[in-house]
Amino acid sequence: MAMLQAFLPEAPCSNPLFFSHSTLTHARKSSLPSNPLLCLSPNPSSFHLHKLDIPKPRSLSSSSSSITKPLKAIAADVAATSENKDEEEDVFVGTASQAEVRGEREVADYDWTEEWYPLYLTENVPDDAPLGLTVFHKQLVLYRDGAGELRCYQDRCPHRLAKLSEGQLVDGRLECLYHGWQFEGEGKCVKIPQLPAGAKIPRQACVRTYEVRDSQGVVWVWMSQRTPPNPTKIPWFENFARPGFQDISTTHELPYDHSILLENLMDPAHIPISHDRTDWTAKREDAEPLLFKVTERTHRGFAGWWGKESEKSMPNFLRFDAPCVLQNNREIVNEKGEKHYFTGLFLCRPSGQGKSMLIVRFGSTTRSPLAKIFPQWYFHQNACKVFEQDMGFLSSQNEVLMKEKVPTKELYLNLKSSDTWVAEYRKWMDKVGHGMPYHFGHTTISLPQIPAVVEQAPAGLVAAHSASFPTKGGLGTRYAPNWTNRYFRHVIHCKGCSKVVKVFEAWKSALSIVALLSTWFAILVSGRQWKALFLLATAFCLSGVYACSAGIRLNTTNFIRIHRRLKMNYSIFFQKQLCLNIHRISQNPNSTLVINRVTAEY
Repeated sequence: MAMLQAFLPEAPCSNPLFFSHSTLTHARKSSLPSNPLLCLSPNPSSFHLHKLDIPKPRSLSSSSSSITKPLKAIAADVAATSENKDEEEDVFVGTASQAEVRGEREVADYDWTEEWYPLYLTENVPDDAPLGLTVFHKQLVLYRDGAGELRCYQDRCPHRLAKLSEGQLVDGRLECLYHGWQFEGEGKCVKIPQLPAGAKIPRQACVRTYEVRDSQGVVWVWMSQRTPPNPTKIPWFENFARPGFQDISTTHELPYDHSILLENLMDPAHIPISHDRTDWTAKREDAEPLLFKVTERTHRGFAGWWGKESEKSMPNFLRFDAPCVLQNNREIVNEKGEKHYFTGLFLCRPSGQGKSMLIVRFGSTTRSPLAKIFPQWYFHQNACKVFEQDMGFLSSQNEVLMKEKVPTKELYLNLKSSDTWVAEYRKWMDKVGHGMPYHFGHTTISLPQIPAVVEQAPAGLVAAHSASFPTKGGLGTRYAPNWTNRYFRHVIHCKGCSKVVKVFEAWKSALSIVALLSTWFAILVSGRQWKALFLLATAFCLSGVYACSAGIRLNTTNFIRIHRRLKMNYSIFFQKQLCLNIHRISQNPNSTLVINRVTAEY
C-alpha cells in the first residue's frame, strides 16, 4: 500500500477520482466546453492536477442523461475507492510518528562503533586455540591468555598481514604461524624469531586491541578505537539475574544479513507455518491474526506488547535495543500465586555482508519435567532445525534486497496483524542507518561500500582442531566452509555438541571393531551355542553402530523439509458442497431432478 500511494500522485488520471464541487456544478449548468476538467489526486497532501478530456455534447438537453450517468459512475468509483483505501489502511501498517506523516525524516546521532557487540558465549571460548570472529567488516581474534583472561586483537599480523586466528597459543601467547611472531597482553610483540641477537623489537610490531567484557555468560566487544569503552552500554538482562533462572544457550552462524535475522525473530506470525510440527507448540492450523501495541520508541530502539487476537490479550513483552539485542519476556502466575519469568533472548551480531551470528538464550525460573529428561544437545539440534527451516527464504530475501536496491517500503506489504515489529525495526533503521556501514531502512538505504570477500578457508572456526590442524576449514566435507552445513554453523561453536559428536564417533568405532571380532569368532567356533552367542553380539553391536550413526547425523546433518499433501477437513468440505447444491436447487426450475442428483451424490 505504501508503494501504491507513492506512485498514485504521479500516475495519469484516466478515470476521475475527486472533482471539485464548483467544477461539477459548472458541468451541469453549461454545455461542457472542450477545455479539460481538472482531476485532483486522491492523496490530499500532494495536489497534482491531471487532465481529463471530456467530449463536448451537442446540446444541453441531450447531454443531461449522458452527464448524469458518468457522474453516478464517478460517485460509485469514489465511494468504492474510499472504501478500499479505508480497508487497506486498516490492514497495512501506517505511519509511526507525526514527522513521518509530514514526510520528514528523523535522524539520530549514532556511531556503530560506539556500541558493545556480542562476540561469543563465554563457556564456548576455546582454552587452547584462537578464535576468528567478525563485526560487520572488522576481523577480530579472541583468545584466553596464560592467566585465563580474555584478549581481543585485530585479526592481522603487523608483519605480513597473516591472520592471527590461524595461529596457535604458546605459553599463553598468541603466535602467528607464518613466521612465529608472538603477542601478549595489550597487543605487545614479545618475540620475533628472525630478529638478530641483541636487536630490540620495533615499537611498530604490535597489534590493535579491542576491549572485551564478560557479562552474564556472554563476551562483549567495544568496537570504537577513538572513544573509551562505555560500561553503562553493556546490556543487562534482569531475568537472567533472578534466583533459580536457568537457560539453554546456542550459537549459530547464518547465511543472511543480521537485519533480516532480526526481522525474522520479531515475526511471531510465521512460526505456525514455517515451523509446523517442529515441536508440540507450532501447528499451521493455529495461524491467526495477532495484536500489537507499541509503548516505547526511542533512538535506541522500541518496545511493546503483543498476543493472539483469539485470546484478546497481549501477555508478551518485546524489546529491541541497539545495536542488535532482541528479547521476548513473559510473566506467568501459577495456581499457587507464584510468579515465574520466561525470556527468549536473541543477540544478533552482524558478521559481514550476507552473514550473521546469533546467540540464542531461552530461559525461565521454572522448567518442565520433560525438559530435564532430554539431553541439552537434543535441544541444540532442534534449534538448528528451526533456523534451517527459515534459511532458504531468508537467504532469498537477502538476495532480493541486494538486487532491487530500494527501501523496504517499496517491497514489503506489512500487515498490522503480523508485521508491526518488522515495520518498527526498519523505521528505526531510517533514524540511525547513516551511522552504519550499510543499512536497508523503511524509506532509506545505504549500500555497502566495501565489497564482500568470499573466504575459502575461514580462520579460527574449527577451534577444537587448531593446534594439530592449523589450516582450518578444509578438513573434509564436514569441516568445509559451507554456510548451510550444520556442523560448520553450530557444532564447531558449541563445546557440548562437539563433545557429543566425538563420543558418538568413539562408540561407533569401538562397536564396529567388536562387531567385526564377534563375527570372526562366530565363523571360527564350531559349537552352535557359541555361534549363536557371537552372532547375537554382532547384531547388538551393529544396532549400536546404527544408533551412534543416527546420533551423529542428528547433530551434523541439515533438516530437509519433506513436502506433503495436506489433508482436507472433509466435514467442512461436504458442508460447503451441500450449500452450493442447495443454491443450485433454488436456481433450477427442474428442482426435483436436481434433488435426485444431489441425493445420489451424497
